[in-house]
Amino acid sequence: DGLVRRYRTECVSDGLPGKEGTFLACSFWLADAYALTGRMQEARALFERLLSLRNDVGLLSEEYDPGLQRMLGNFPQAFSHVGLVNAAYTLAISGRGARELRSGTPAGPDTKAGRPAG
Repeated sequence: DGLVRRYRTECVSDGLPGKEGTFLACSFWLADAYALTGRMQEARALFERLLSLRNDVGLLSEEYDPGLQRMLGNFPQAFSHVGLVNAAYTLAISGRGARELRSGTPAGPDTKAGRPAG
């Protein structure tokens, strides 16, 4: 389903009751990473999948259970929304040098005070 788990509770006990859902922030990070590495089709598909998980007013929880098709954990979860905003930004600028914009490095020639360096 393209969603990312923080860890596999079936392999390791985390000491918490219940099962672990997919972690939405990590899933948005994956969409962001796809976009930053030029895998735009995968980035958009995962991003759209994640957007489809929002509730009727656009909020996301910390986790999502694909089997039960419901949100789990803290709700609303700011961390998930920050991941959404960052991935949306990366997708929006993908054709304009996303790596340079995210790192703060200008995509064009070096400039000082608006004038070309030289």
